[in-house]
Amino acid sequence: MPKLKTRKGLAKRIRVTKTGKLMRSSAQKSHLLEHKSKKRKRNYHNAQQVHHSDRKTVRRALGI
Repeated sequence: MPKLKTRKGLAKRIRVTKTGKLMRSSAQKSHLLEHKSKKRKRNYHNAQQVHHSDRKTVRRALGI
């Protein structure tokens, strides 16, 4: 099987932890923020895990 090239756009958006979790930043935080509560906007700061149904695809795209 040939080596896989890393999808660079995805590699810039996904962080892999020491335990192998795939972390991503939250969506919904770039515009239309005036009607969202402070609590809701603050929670967008936290990193989210990549959904389990997408993990296999993301790992292949990252070449790991």
